Amino acid sequence: MKNERRKAIDRLDALASEYVRKRALQRVGGCERCKTLKFDITKEDGSIFPAWQLLQWAHYRGRNKHSVCWDESNAAGLCGGCHTHLDRNPEEKVEFFRVLLGQEEFDRLNLRAEVRMRSATTDYKLIGIYLKGLIQDLEHDGP
Repeated sequence: MKNERRKAIDRLDALASEYVRKRALQRVGGCERCKTLKFDITKEDGSIFPAWQLLQWAHYRGRNKHSVCWDESNAAGLCGGCHTHLDRNPEEKVEFFRVLLGQEEFDRLNLRAEVRMRSATTDYKLIGIYLKGLIQDLEHDGP
């Protein structure tokens, strides 16, 4: 049972990460902090390495906070440098997310983060369906 739960969490992590990074490309064309643009890379074999994979899934509230771990407001698509910088500068991280979200959504996110969740009550399948829908919406809206 524990192994199944881990697999479900890994699937949700992959979906949430993909969504947040694709959303960053749609919002600003790259890193949501420094605004450095990211572009698809054509490899020597002609295959494409997608730009969204050049970004990282950065959280405001840690991933151990299951009540907001996969919450789209709890994350931004950042380059590695900005992700590291914000993780090392917590006051800047708070201010970055406050500005990114706006005060009202920032406050709601903090309230949602305080909800205690137990794995027995977490509907991983439903969260997965929701995240897949968000990704489909992004892909239909285009860049």
